[in-house]
Amino acid sequence: MKTVENNLAKILPDAEWQVISPGRVNLLGEHVDYNDGVVLPAAIDRYVKMVIKPRGDDRVILHAIDLEASVEFSLTELDKRRDLYSNPLPDWALYPAAVAWAFQNKGFTPEGMEAAYTSNLPIGAGLSSSAAVELAFAEYWKNAGGWKIDRMRMAEICQYAENEYVGVNCGLMDQFACAHGVARHALFFDTRSREWQPLPLPLNTTIVIADSIIRRSLSASGYNQRREECKIALGLIQREDANIRSLRDVVVKDLEKIGSFLPPILMKRVRHVVEEIERVEKACRCLIEDDAVGFGQLMVDGHVSLRDLYEVSLPELDVLVETASKIDGCYGARLTGAGFGGCTVNLLESKRVDEFKNQLIESYKKKFNITLRVYVCKLSRSVYIERIGK
Repeated sequence: MKTVENNLAKILPDAEWQVISPGRVNLLGEHVDYNDGVVLPAAIDRYVKMVIKPRGDDRVILHAIDLEASVEFSLTELDKRRDLYSNPLPDWALYPAAVAWAFQNKGFTPEGMEAAYTSNLPIGAGLSSSAAVELAFAEYWKNAGGWKIDRMRMAEICQYAENEYVGVNCGLMDQFACAHGVARHALFFDTRSREWQPLPLPLNTTIVIADSIIRRSLSASGYNQRREECKIALGLIQREDANIRSLRDVVVKDLEKIGSFLPPILMKRVRHVVEEIERVEKACRCLIEDDAVGFGQLMVDGHVSLRDLYEVSLPELDVLVETASKIDGCYGARLTGAGFGGCTVNLLESKRVDEFKNQLIESYKKKFNITLRVYVCKLSRSVYIERIGK
């Protein structure tokens, strides 16, 4: 049996279970998962860590250590989105409540529990802290209930929870990556067929994440707007070709024709999605062929598209990518996650990591007077649960 770190043990000394749930970084394939596209994320070695004590009633008691906050709610009144004292659930508690609600709607009965959790994933930075929380609670309730749910189904239920309860219309990529991570590997994932394959990074390379410190809230940002724009564009395309089921079915050679009837803003969104899917397919070949240079160039091309066509970048992110691309040993850089703030992901020659970090931090400080946070990451395994004890 495992022991837990002190801050968790102090809050819940008689905990019986521990769940470790990773965040994720997306290497390529941004804003295409909700368009049936292919993506290339990876689980990373930054986690949500949670300890749990089962309860024999319908009450959930949560302690968010990093926020110094606690809340209690009933599993029988989840539709109200309120705690036991009729106060609205705080935003951070909506995610575990959403998972319980989603399980109930899918025919499962989660039981009461008390949990304490902490994370070294920066909130709102585009590293899927919300998906890591969702999968942590899902893994516990699945284990406690003895439910025969495979990893893909569990990820789908968590996506449903975030879409329908929290109100963020995310695709499946984040939950998929947390549920399927493979150490030292990126994950090629076809969001339409649900087929996936782990692919190793090029030899002697390291993933480095740079946190701009600029934060966004997905539900309050342009994320849902971009989804709606894709939906509208798809509807207009389907008037011309009923065989198009999603933007995944549009190919690069069709773009000129589509541009003749789509409004310019929608055409920009469609072009990004179509070309980004093609970039992911090319990137997979680069990984198979151990081509770090080719992969890195696709990362840079993807950032330009997110900046100019999908318009989800910010000056801080653009500066990080431009600066990183000029540093020796950096194969490629791009924003990662939904955009509107958050992080960039960089593919580095492993022996140049320290030099890269120092130059990027110094440059960002000089430009914006902000101290950059830089994380050197290993690609990680998926969410898992283990029994703990003294």
